[in-house]
Amino acid sequence: MSFPIRIALGLIAVIMVALALTFDRPPIDVFQRGYRGLGMVENYNPRRLAAVQVANQTPATLPQIHGGPPASTIYKNVKVLGDVDVGEFTRLMASITTWVAPQQGCAYCHDTNDMASDALYTKIVSRRMIEMVRHVNADWKTHVAATGVTCYTCHRGQPVPEYIWFANPGQPRAGGVAFTNTGMAMPAPQAGDTSLPYDPFTPFLEQAHEIRVESPTALPQGDRQSIKQTEWTYALMMHFSQSLGVNCTLCHNSRSFRDWDQSTPQRLTAWYGIRMVRDLNTQYLDPLKPAFPAARLGPLGDNAKVNCATCHQGVYKPLFGKAVAADFPELTAAAKP
Repeated sequence: MSFPIRIALGLIAVIMVALALTFDRPPIDVFQRGYRGLGMVENYNPRRLAAVQVANQTPATLPQIHGGPPASTIYKNVKVLGDVDVGEFTRLMASITTWVAPQQGCAYCHDTNDMASDALYTKIVSRRMIEMVRHVNADWKTHVAATGVTCYTCHRGQPVPEYIWFANPGQPRAGGVAFTNTGMAMPAPQAGDTSLPYDPFTPFLEQAHEIRVESPTALPQGDRQSIKQTEWTYALMMHFSQSLGVNCTLCHNSRSFRDWDQSTPQRLTAWYGIRMVRDLNTQYLDPLKPAFPAARLGPLGDNAKVNCATCHQGVYKPLFGKAVAADFPELTAAAKP
């Protein structure tokens, strides 16, 4: 056997092994979510699903405590949640410790020698995050419905949520005439390790650029959606798929991706979700940048932001749809002074 043939066979073997590693061995569960006969199904690996279910368990909920005067009359410097009674306030503070900083305890946000002090940046951030949670539960029912969110939805027992994002500068590139930076030509983990644009979050989940794939007309008539624009949209859609553990047909009918009349109800929920994420990034997280120390900023000096994975973490409904806000009515009302 000649040397070139041996090299070719070796490459084929490597490719076959690589492909085999991407396959799931049977059995695979199939669940129909959309219209029959159109392949609108989800494929699940029971072994992986079991691991995801373990990762999406919620901690035990403390029993509700009601009674006492408003917290702002008992504790000093209570700028948020001062409208709830002291029993609810104390229970919520203990719960937040479990949700966000179970190892660090109260000292993660508070100076334990002066609990009223705002010296720690984490207290300033957490105060605004409580306002954000109340805003989501009160004003974004179009996306979270009655399920709602708590701090645990994103944090999962970690001071910094695992799934956050910063503006992506891309990989180092050659300078001079060889320089190019179109946002592509490198593996993008947030887009399924494809070579699609590596930062689809800034234009779509912080800014409000249009998310488009195709023009609705055969000829350009003011709606010119280029192939390059389509690639950015595909990168974002790959993020949705990864974040929710689903494929495109959860929301779309593949016979006509753009047709709302042939889409599932989940597409409208996702439409609101995109706008909710933009709202949270621009109204709550971006304004907090001055509060963060340099070590908590991204490579381009921006603050951490949220995307779909921050809450969903691989499942189509965060924490498999458990109604977490129901046990914390103080987090379901719009914030008051």
